[in-house]
Amino acid sequence: MNKSELIDSIAQTAGISKAAAGRALDATTVAITKAMQQADVVTLIGFGSFYLAKREARNGRNPRTGETISIKAANSPKFRAGKVLKDAVN
Repeated sequence: MNKSELIDSIAQTAGISKAAAGRALDATTVAITKAMQQADVVTLIGFGSFYLAKREARNGRNPRTGETISIKAANSPKFRAGKVLKDAVN
């Protein structure tokens, strides 16, 4: 399912226009992104949680040359599915 199909589904389920569903989806993704930028955990009860995992700096290898390279520390966005979601797909 791509973004436009998701907007269509939201509009049909909620009984709102596609434009309103698109604005709601965009607002939701912006709110989740802003919260994660501040290292907050976003929890949607029953659905799951969005959170950041810290990856430490490490050494790696360039697969083309075999040269050792330094990989910087980074934050990695993660999603942990909730029980209701897990039960729905199994």
